[in-house]
Amino acid sequence: MTVRLTQWTIDVLDVELMASFWSAALGYRTERGDDGAAKLYPSSAYAPTVWLQPGGAVKRDKNRNHPDLTPAPGTTVDEEVERLIALGARRVDIGQTGDEPFEVLADPEGNEFCVLHP
Repeated sequence: MTVRLTQWTIDVLDVELMASFWSAALGYRTERGDDGAAKLYPSSAYAPTVWLQPGGAVKRDKNRNHPDLTPAPGTTVDEEVERLIALGARRVDIGQTGDEPFEVLADPEGNEFCVLHP
């Protein structure tokens, strides 16, 4: 037997900011909970949801895990990186050499993620 990834959960300081960023970045629909959390829903039943729960402390170190994103067909990595930066992401240096097949960015609260080259 195996399992499938159904949800990615992030502890966040500003649920509204992070819901706005990640829903725009991923093209997900957002629903706010009575508990202050937000759940982001994909248009495909096969993609994982995203749960943004309030709490935690300011991020201090490099993530131990992170999502890898792929640009939509017909979109270049450079175009996608610029779109994500316009939404509030920023480039970060985690020690990459410049020869990696990905671009490293961080969301508005500093959580790293990669945009993969095809």
